Amino acid sequence: ITTVSGNEFLFQSDIDFLILDWFHAIKNAIDRLPKERSCTSRNLEFKLRRSSSIELLNSLDTESKEPKPEHRKSLIFRLNYSASDTNDRNRVKSRLKKFISRRPSLKTLQEKGLIKDQIFGSHLHLVCEHEKSTVPQFVRLCIKAVERRGLDVDGIYRVSGNLATIQKLRFVVNQEEKLNLDDSQWEDIHVVTGALKMFFRELPEPLFPYCFFEQFVEAIKIQDNATRIKSIRSLVKKLPRPNYDTMKILFEHLKKIAAKESVNLMSTQSLGIVFGPTLLRPEKETGNMAVHMLYQNQIVELMLSEYSKIFGSEED
Repeated sequence: ITTVSGNEFLFQSDIDFLILDWFHAIKNAIDRLPKERSCTSRNLEFKLRRSSSIELLNSLDTESKEPKPEHRKSLIFRLNYSASDTNDRNRVKSRLKKFISRRPSLKTLQEKGLIKDQIFGSHLHLVCEHEKSTVPQFVRLCIKAVERRGLDVDGIYRVSGNLATIQKLRFVVNQEEKLNLDDSQWEDIHVVTGALKMFFRELPEPLFPYCFFEQFVEAIKIQDNATRIKSIRSLVKKLPRPNYDTMKILFEHLKKIAAKESVNLMSTQSLGIVFGPTLLRPEKETGNMAVHMLYQNQIVELMLSEYSKIFGSEED
């Protein structure tokens, strides 16, 4: 939002209907304020600074008609002083509770087709169940795009893409079924790699499930290399099918990245640093974060270096 005085405000949400409500509420607030430029900008700016968007949404009756002049004055008064008036805050809280209680559930909105199943932020097994696959289609598309035009790119997966464009790609993936990563708007391959890393970061449970975290850490601590590899392999084989299949295709891809180290400067160690905390983390952070990060990196690095032994068949 840019006010007439030049101040800019950012409201952000992943929930479409909430964004629409914000838009209508703010528009109605502007329409109800006096037409004088100074008064409009001053009061709207004051409200936006001192109240949350939810408070603004619930302090207005968006269905009512144009208010009378005396109603305008009372509205302006509320916009100016609601943030410091205890009674008004209590009324806002009450309205907010009623507003939330009346909102339809996410399941209801999905059943009505108003909100599609999300890809980002959903559990891996739910995404796979919805797609009737064991590897999310978005992961496959990103890997194909990177292998087609990113293997030789300096700092692939380490260099960050434009965050705004990555968020745009995230929105497209969540809202549309078809995705063409060859479209010119995704020309920067770092946007594709950034979105793929974001997908794994936003999984409610990481690719390495929480219940396996300590077991992988204990395995990487084993001094004997052959025993360490055997232990990691055994744990990988116990993973749920979507986790195993997604992990296998991802690590196979990252191994191809590392094979081009002389060109893209991304070694297995570099990839371990990038992907360790993204794919593997404890359910509850403790004071050993630095130590955990070291093990996270080492686990990914080992699995890349010994890919064929860990993901190969028993005969291998």
